[in-house]
Amino acid sequence: MGSNSKSSIRPARILTALATAFVTALPLAVATTPAQAAPAAADVVPRIDLRVLVITDGGDTTDAIASELRSQGIPYTTVNLSASGRPVINEAFLSDTVDGRPRAKFQGVVMSNDNPFGSADSPELAALKAYETTYKIPQVDAYTYARPDVGLRTPDEGGYAGVLDGFATRTTDAGKAGPFGYLKGAVPFEDADPKVSESYGYIAQPVANPPAGATFTTYLDAAVPGGPARGSLIGEYAHDGRRELVVTFAQNRYQQQFRLLARGIVDWLTQGVHLGQSRNYFSVQVDDIFAPDSRWDTKNNCTPGDFDCPPGVPDTAQIRMTEADAAYAAQWQRDRGYQLDLVYNAGSGEEWKAEHGGVDALADRLLADRSAYRWVNHTYTHPFLGCVQDTSTVPWRCAKDWFGQTRWVSRSEITAEIEKNHAWGVAKGLDVDASELVTGEHSGLKSTPQQPQDNPNLAPALTATGVKWLASDNSRESAQRQAGPALTVPRYPMNVFYNAATAAEETDEYNWIYTSKADGGSGICETDPNSTCLPAPLPTSTGYTSYIVPLEARTALGHALANDPRPHYIHQSNLAEDRIAYPVLDKVLADYRGFFAADTPVLNQRHRDIGREMQQRAAWQKALDAGSVTAYRIGDTVTITSPAGVAAAATMPDGTRTQLPNGTVDFGTRYAGRVSEWATAQSPGAAITLKLPTTA
Repeated sequence: MGSNSKSSIRPARILTALATAFVTALPLAVATTPAQAAPAAADVVPRIDLRVLVITDGGDTTDAIASELRSQGIPYTTVNLSASGRPVINEAFLSDTVDGRPRAKFQGVVMSNDNPFGSADSPELAALKAYETTYKIPQVDAYTYARPDVGLRTPDEGGYAGVLDGFATRTTDAGKAGPFGYLKGAVPFEDADPKVSESYGYIAQPVANPPAGATFTTYLDAAVPGGPARGSLIGEYAHDGRRELVVTFAQNRYQQQFRLLARGIVDWLTQGVHLGQSRNYFSVQVDDIFAPDSRWDTKNNCTPGDFDCPPGVPDTAQIRMTEADAAYAAQWQRDRGYQLDLVYNAGSGEEWKAEHGGVDALADRLLADRSAYRWVNHTYTHPFLGCVQDTSTVPWRCAKDWFGQTRWVSRSEITAEIEKNHAWGVAKGLDVDASELVTGEHSGLKSTPQQPQDNPNLAPALTATGVKWLASDNSRESAQRQAGPALTVPRYPMNVFYNAATAAEETDEYNWIYTSKADGGSGICETDPNSTCLPAPLPTSTGYTSYIVPLEARTALGHALANDPRPHYIHQSNLAEDRIAYPVLDKVLADYRGFFAADTPVLNQRHRDIGREMQQRAAWQKALDAGSVTAYRIGDTVTITSPAGVAAAATMPDGTRTQLPNGTVDFGTRYAGRVSEWATAQSPGAAITLKLPTTA
């Protein structure tokens, strides 16, 4: 989109390859008697390592669970049954003895179905059953056919087999009392594209006469079509001294129903005792506060003043919030119990004030309500801080000197823009932190294809001004990285465009980007590999409400449900005129609060805290990948060691305490029915010792 880089191009429709889960018939397994493992000595409590075993056939459902384990920071070992040279799953692979104590190498097992080995007589299946029985290890059957072998009737016995798109499933009382207690109950299955079958599965009822001692407890159920009965989609089958979580529907890591259920699946698998942690995050930063934004020209399909319009196109009226818009923002926050981050350009506001008789009612209202917001430095006048831009061509290019070298914005210019804006904020009593910075258009950082490297003057300017947390565009660089003394904080651009203040403008520009040339669009969607085209242009009178709002809210909520702390960003223009950002934000918050119980609130962090969270996660994952973390449970004691300087992420049952030399203290903060924290040892290299409650 040329220099219209404040909003990224994202797919207008769900990619079929990601959203579709097709099913083939699963092999029926015949129950066998587990092989007998050597019993542990009666007076020796075994050691259970805090690691998960994932046995996969390469399918989407085991991939989804593995992705959740990695997202939380839970160590796991994957065995791909189709890989040549894979390890054999036998007693030696699963357990051994350490310091004279029996050791279970895995605290839980995930399998693609209840018997992915292809034979009821498989020695590997027998070894797993014996291991699970001996050490009380739970097993998740990621997607299996409903039948008596897993405690269920077949679908033709009063159940259902077929597409589940749009089904209204719910957690049962047992589910809410157990692993899914963080949910209010409703778990709707997505129907993102009515033309595509996205999830297939089986709704089934427990067998009427289970084997002696066996029980089936349904955690997630749905109505059987055509009748009053309800059947299981997720349930626990306890039998033969083993526990299986039986999942009878296909899912993938991107589907909303999986994102809602993933926490509970992991909690059941680990019995609430595991490394790593998870929160649901949703932070929104509003850029260009005090500055006006350019407006989309619906006739010429470009943005005057933003380098993408041909010569002769007249300027459109700029977009800037009013005093009434500012008052509305403050009231909206109070009504929703939610706080926005205002990313401000004080110098642009001062210029506006000077051009309007020394009066700025917008600034007066925002400053009167200053304590209602968090404030982030966006530079004084929002200049481009990378290379000097040559705007004589579209798209722009980096200007060169007489020797053909790139001309860069100087260190002194960058430093002045940062310092002046921060000093203004301090003088006005804003809650602004010198360590946080968002440059205009994330400039200064590399921006391909025009500027493939950071401005070399950026790092020394950041050092001089004390910046430690620098915003970047997640659509360009999704990973946190070093930029001089600072670490980047990747931000999600919302597809509520910076140059639109009305629903009609937003929809018109959306059509230009996401429709084919044959339908009057730019055709970008036909050439960009990361985009797809709308089947037809959206009506400008209704398209925003009917299509764009639900899609953008779904995307943002998906980030929130994926344990992803990255903030989202919009612009002050989106809070002006039609105030088009609010319908998206309202739907995200309303949907979230409709799904989750009060003990699982959305976490709204400020810029620096998001940066620290990402920094800790990267260090933790690096330690896990290097195999330098050890964690295990013996009875009611958990022991964790990690490299010096690396905080350990851990999630434990409520009531867990940290052992100190002179006693114990409460461990962690409560979230979703568990407690978790980034724990540090009392001295470098020492172990962290946690005492579990006796009921765990």
